[in-house]
Amino acid sequence: MTVYKQLADLIFPEITETIEDLEKRYPERDLPEGAMVTRFAPSPTGFLHTGSLFASMTSRKFAKQSGGVFFIRLEDTDQKREVAGSGDSLISQLQTFGVTPDEGYLGTDKEIGNYGPYVQSARADIYKVVIKYMLENNMAYPCFCTPEELSKMREAQNANKENFGYYAHYAKCSTLTPEEAIERIKNGESYVIRFRSLGDYHNKVAIDDAIRGHIEMAENDQHIVIYKSDGLPTYHFAHLVDDHFMHTTHVTRGEEWMPSLPIHIELFNSMKWTAPTYAHLPVIMKLDNGNRRKLSKRKDLEAAVSFFLEQGYPIEGFMEYLYTIANSNYEAWRDENPTADKDEFKFTFEKMSLDGALFDLAKVQNLCKEKLGHMNTLEFSEAATTWAKEYSPELLKLIEKDPAYFSQIVGIEREKENPRKDYEKFSDILPLIKFFYNEYYDEMVKELVFPENLSSDTIKKVLSEYVKVFDLELSEEDWFAQMKEVAISCGFAANAKEYKKNKEAFLGHVGDVAAILRLTVSLRAQSPNLYIVMKILGKEEVTRRINNILTK
Repeated sequence: MTVYKQLADLIFPEITETIEDLEKRYPERDLPEGAMVTRFAPSPTGFLHTGSLFASMTSRKFAKQSGGVFFIRLEDTDQKREVAGSGDSLISQLQTFGVTPDEGYLGTDKEIGNYGPYVQSARADIYKVVIKYMLENNMAYPCFCTPEELSKMREAQNANKENFGYYAHYAKCSTLTPEEAIERIKNGESYVIRFRSLGDYHNKVAIDDAIRGHIEMAENDQHIVIYKSDGLPTYHFAHLVDDHFMHTTHVTRGEEWMPSLPIHIELFNSMKWTAPTYAHLPVIMKLDNGNRRKLSKRKDLEAAVSFFLEQGYPIEGFMEYLYTIANSNYEAWRDENPTADKDEFKFTFEKMSLDGALFDLAKVQNLCKEKLGHMNTLEFSEAATTWAKEYSPELLKLIEKDPAYFSQIVGIEREKENPRKDYEKFSDILPLIKFFYNEYYDEMVKELVFPENLSSDTIKKVLSEYVKVFDLELSEEDWFAQMKEVAISCGFAANAKEYKKNKEAFLGHVGDVAAILRLTVSLRAQSPNLYIVMKILGKEEVTRRINNILTK
């Protein structure tokens, strides 16, 4: 028995499995040639970031279109930062946006697939097998440096204007003999386990990134911690082990992980394992006072996908937007295929941006307005009800009070070839339809103000004459003709053209009369088709509202 094996057995006496055992337990996947195995590996440290949704959507798309596998792995090794329940919340939100895995973590105590566990804290023995192998082969070593010693090391590096880290002559525990390490462990000294890097920062390592092409970076020379004193691995080491034994072929992740590439390449090379293909996605950016910056969890509401869910942006509209920033040729494809399912489009790494994609909320809103505008009345009503059940008790109360009435309201001109597009998100509904409900109207009418160019006497005259004659049983054409007659009798021109020719002869034109009626019944200067609004309200309610204004 070598002294290195004695050291490994001292640290992990309970581990009897070998690398070969793990290879048998997790064999190569039986997939078609070219099929990609991709993953999303979130940490349960808070809300689902819009950038994370973008990355997970992209990973899933590549797997699905290639006939491969997309899985979710929960990376919970940083337990100090873990937020209770956030893992389940992440999964739930991903599912809401249609990012569902073929295998992996599905929530607390729920997972499917043959390559688990899919929660890192449950994979401790797997990591120990690999670390024990590395100790036995002098690829890793115990480090006994205290926080105080590491702090002094950083101070020295700062004073010498050197790179921070545990490397070269600063990696002092790398020179300990196995015998010395064994003695210190037996003496009860605390330690972590570090990877023994053989890299030289002055040398270059060549890497082919699926998006950025051929790049060269400085070799890793950092003796990174791979096993913490709490018995859990670090991210870098867990990535090595998990993506090898889960047979991940492509790692799609944000470009903020680029500096870690040399570490990951050296780890894979040290084990003589084939590294996955890396594809570093552009970071989602935002304009701030003319400057581009990363979409911020702290500064930007739209950085959290929960913002879009709570506001009621339609899922399909939001995902459509993410497709436009994923591949530069998507919008041209959509113009040529306006009714096709977006998943008929094939993603390619070559069409992904090298620069940060600029998040455009106005574009999101426009796409969502299109999606909502083209829903039929039944689809819209059902989707609005589903959203209200989760996020708006006030709207839900109105819907459940009279579902048919609600459908009439949101269905105004919805079935036309070019439907109205009043809503960009479901949270727009309540503010725009409140006037249809008496309990809101009677409160809101107190704040009603008519345009200054219309005198009280003029308004009274128009409403007094109109309430005597209006008939909602007429066709829309005849109804408008009737309103025009009232306008003319009250001193208004029959149309805007006639009014412009001789403004002194008229109080206004028929459009001004329509505006008086619109404000009276809807309290809004702009509303859906006035004739349909009045039909939905009914003659009795319209009469009540006109008389109410007259008395005030």
